Amino acid sequence: MTATNPTTWHKSSHSSGNGECVEVAVTSGTVAVRDSKNPQGPALQFTPAAFADFLTAVTHDNLR
Repeated sequence: MTATNPTTWHKSSHSSGNGECVEVAVTSGTVAVRDSKNPQGPALQFTPAAFADFLTAVTHDNLR
């Protein structure tokens, strides 16, 4: 998936509005993440399980 595919991208409701956030798109087998300041740029792609693990680590501050 590239950032230009016709996909529905979602920005967090907690976004500060200062342009420093990411957007997420979910398809049947992929979770994509892109920089909201560069929507035509590349998107990281995760399996749903890998993205869930990432969110768990971020939520529990285990990325140090």
